[in-house]
Amino acid sequence: MKKILSIIILSLIITSNGMAYEEANYEVVKKNENYEIRKYSDRLAIETEISNQGSSFRELFNYISGSNENNEEIKMTTPVTQVEKKGSMTMQFYLPSRFNKENTPNPSNSDVKILNIKGGYYATITYSGRASDKNFIKHKNILENELIKNNISILSPPIKATYNSPFTLPLLRRNEVMFEINIKNKGEI
Repeated sequence: MKKILSIIILSLIITSNGMAYEEANYEVVKKNENYEIRKYSDRLAIETEISNQGSSFRELFNYISGSNENNEEIKMTTPVTQVEKKGSMTMQFYLPSRFNKENTPNPSNSDVKILNIKGGYYATITYSGRASDKNFIKHKNILENELIKNNISILSPPIKATYNSPFTLPLLRRNEVMFEINIKNKGEI
């Protein structure tokens, strides 16, 4: 029985790690035991308002599956992010780095928007487990308190970033809370 269980766990680990997705590019500029500060470049994303998480994910997934003006399939990237904008929750997929404003196909669904997310500095805390609201809020509070304690100005609402499929074992999942922060020069951090 132990051997069968070991084989199943090993298969899940291989499967969850075997799906290499392009990740939004960043440079770590500071890291401590609680969080890290990253510098991101501008990046393109697709976005939709969240009515319910399943349909929002499906709308974005349909776009990368070819529901766009070119019927072009686009590789999945990580992370999938969720952030509040103007009182509504939105979900975002980042586009692969080969895309720019000129070669990004327009969505077929009017609820899906293409946007440029401006580069900047982001403080992040990484955690495993489920990306539940409870787990997210717990880590958001930890990060927010650390930033306040370190006199770092927060510029954005909290961003929920998930990196793994729902089939990944919770202890192997990578989730993050991110805040855009104000850094005038690298000497401040």
